Amino acid sequence: MSLVIANILLVEDEENLHEALKLNLVMEGYSITSAFNGTAALKAIANEYFDLIILDIMLPEIDGISIIETVRVNANEVPILILSAKNSSADRVLGLKKGADDYLTKPFNLEELLLRVAKLIEKNKKLQVKDAIGDQYEFGNNKIDFKAQSAQCWNGTMVDLSKKEAMLLKLLIESKGEVVTREKILQVVWGYNVYPTTRTIDNFILNFRKYFEDDSRNPKYFHSVRGVGYKYTS
Repeated sequence: MSLVIANILLVEDEENLHEALKLNLVMEGYSITSAFNGTAALKAIANEYFDLIILDIMLPEIDGISIIETVRVNANEVPILILSAKNSSADRVLGLKKGADDYLTKPFNLEELLLRVAKLIEKNKKLQVKDAIGDQYEFGNNKIDFKAQSAQCWNGTMVDLSKKEAMLLKLLIESKGEVVTREKILQVVWGYNVYPTTRTIDNFILNFRKYFEDDSRNPKYFHSVRGVGYKYTS
């Protein structure tokens, strides 16, 4: 079985086209989540991390433009490729103005679609690469050894870190000053489609405060941003 290279949400209500696209994308090594209407699409977006959304405009229940608006209002920067039978320049401009990254009209050339998909995913992954921090990191009176999965706390005590704790710490520190969304954390730390509850991440953050903050009730380093995600500052 080939390695999954990206997670794609395919939103298309025309069943034959949907299945043909899904088959070709899976053959390219992508993991595909299917949605056949706007409501199902928004539900999937709220619960899962995607590297790309392929989106039809004319959909049952909620149209594609409304989906794009909802995604962007929630500060989700996932690349969106519109597939539409609407081929006027006004439609194309509207889609791009609302926040789509690319627009392909039906009927389309399959090879061109696959090329655009690969480029959007590659560009997005490059944008998400942060400055690597190496195996050891210090802040305040804390020292973390990611390789050994251990840390020296502000009060001098030593703690062992679980693999997931070390991965989450590294992700937050490499994104210093930025809010890391719950979806991003789930994708990077837990992997595709293996989703713990938000409470699990909250418990990790509480542990970090216990280890690294001299006043865990008034954290200086590890912050929860309600409804959005988590942030490390120093």
